[in-house]
Amino acid sequence: MGSIRPDLGVRVHPVPVDHLDRLPDSLIILIFNKIGDVKSLGRCCIVSKRFQSLVPQVDSVVVRVDCVISDDEPSATSSSSGGSATGIHKPRHPMSSLFRIFVSGILKPLQSISQFIAPSHRRLALSDDLDGETEQNNVTHHSPTQVLKNFNEIKVLRIELPGGELGIDDGVLLKWKANFGSTLDSCAILGASSIIHIVDRNNECPYASVTEDANNGGAVSGENDNGSIPESFYTNGGLKLRVVWTISSLIAASGRHYLLQPIIAEHKTLESLVLTDVDGQGVLSMNREQLEELRAKPLSASSASKRTLIPALNMKLWYAPHLDLPNGMVLKGATLVAIRPSEQCKKESLGSDINWVASAFEEPFQTAARMLVKRRTYCLEMNSF
Repeated sequence: MGSIRPDLGVRVHPVPVDHLDRLPDSLIILIFNKIGDVKSLGRCCIVSKRFQSLVPQVDSVVVRVDCVISDDEPSATSSSSGGSATGIHKPRHPMSSLFRIFVSGILKPLQSISQFIAPSHRRLALSDDLDGETEQNNVTHHSPTQVLKNFNEIKVLRIELPGGELGIDDGVLLKWKANFGSTLDSCAILGASSIIHIVDRNNECPYASVTEDANNGGAVSGENDNGSIPESFYTNGGLKLRVVWTISSLIAASGRHYLLQPIIAEHKTLESLVLTDVDGQGVLSMNREQLEELRAKPLSASSASKRTLIPALNMKLWYAPHLDLPNGMVLKGATLVAIRPSEQCKKESLGSDINWVASAFEEPFQTAARMLVKRRTYCLEMNSF
């Protein structure tokens, strides 16, 4: 009886299995939401057609802007030809007009948001519209508005600028956080003329004998004041400097708010929007109610420049010539300003200043804000501008 012998020369090769295909779409989208960064998500698009179809469904996105260009920048020709330093090294004035923001090149944003490449120059040519694009050295650059139009279900959006708009001297502290609806809801500003880091707290005595500082109101560090602003603060430019800080921060915040109009109008699903910078200088935030308010009530633009009109304001100011924080940091000429629209102040009690002002900053500056609001309060008013 014959037997069947296996053919040892025949090898069976199983069909390879792509384990990613076994993952449900909901899990992959969850992973993409954890990634967040729009450039990384763009690179995911080239992995497979499935990924490319799922990326637009991400609801949490981070856009990191590569360069900021003000309206008065020179043209691409003048700034790029011959390596002109005029457009590259031009300083940004604190009161400068509206800036424009661009994300590095996306060659075919509608077909695929995946092909991101870094720009070869910091300064790029201006487009005629925020939604437009600019091209230099065969690299196409698109605004965040264009990049984000590929996403259909964004709920949480964070945009990071490459730096703060306000040109401040080294060693000077200036931070602000503003909340907007169709106009300014609130703004907190924390500043200091200088920061001292005490490494060894046992050697703190030398700082108590520092001579007068023109920026901190002429008060001697370590002075045991009663919470009042010294008279010299008004005469040596200390108050003027704080007013400049306040106005500059409000202009920067209103300029950012103005830029966000097309993004907010395009993405109806947005529930949280933050526009910040890598320096941590300023943060503009909008929650769901504020976003809905802006859609229902268009903002009022300033006639002087492309920014949102700031309403009449009531301000509270706290000042300390010398503020010693628990972590060893010393703020000289520490100043905290809490700002709200005058109309809002008439309807609401300002007794909750301590909570919302302090929560505007991260540590150690949150502690600084909590220490400052315990001092004497000074009230100011400002007209709309």
